[in-house]
Amino acid sequence: MALYDDIGRDYAALRRPDPRIASAISLALGDAATVVNVGAGTGSYEPPDRAVLGIEPSEVMIGQRSAGAAPCLRGSAEALPVGTASVDAAMALLTVHHWTDLVRGLGEMARVARKRVVLLTWVPEGEPFWLTEDYFPEMLAIDRKIFPTTPDLTALLERVVGPVHVAPVPIPHDCTDGFQGAYWRRPEAYLNAKVRNAISTFTKIDPGPGLSKLRGDLGSGHWAERNRDLLGLDALDLGYRIFRCEIGSPHA
Repeated sequence: MALYDDIGRDYAALRRPDPRIASAISLALGDAATVVNVGAGTGSYEPPDRAVLGIEPSEVMIGQRSAGAAPCLRGSAEALPVGTASVDAAMALLTVHHWTDLVRGLGEMARVARKRVVLLTWVPEGEPFWLTEDYFPEMLAIDRKIFPTTPDLTALLERVVGPVHVAPVPIPHDCTDGFQGAYWRRPEAYLNAKVRNAISTFTKIDPGPGLSKLRGDLGSGHWAERNRDLLGLDALDLGYRIFRCEIGSPHA
């Protein structure tokens, strides 16, 4: 994956798993003892109490996995190098928007899993987020094209995998995983180039005008005044969702 060979060099430091999100993922995995992690990256959220195999296309990302991380094979979601019905569950976390063929990738997850498929993703119909509403609307326009809505993804999963349960994932104000919504109560973080480089949509735009406006609003106190209702919250629903899908029928 050329994108993450380029931008993924600081992922191990900036995209550290958040324990509260990890707990939600573990709950969704249920009784699955063996798991394949599709788009595994540096190994975030791979549960230590289960047998895990990572699948990742980027050598840069694989190279940042810790010495104690689960084994990882180089491969893509659309052609998983894993046997049919060989694991209890397949999971894919904040990665489906990078796949070249969503239907094929989900079909591969359904093929290799005996019990369930678990996705963590963002849905575009969520509440407005100040970052993209006020400063980087071009990011929102890009993301709306590559992330399926809840109804669309649910219908696709029910067709390809099986019955679906959707649960919101509120983002803690001190989230340790530096994805796009992680710093909703720490706006100054978005001024850091390394932070932005670990957020894929930032690499697709010219952030200069939005950064200038954000920097000015932080300096004047305008950001704090406009977003004062957020400052007392411990967590916020920004549109991140876990989709848990039970395997509906055996796959050939």
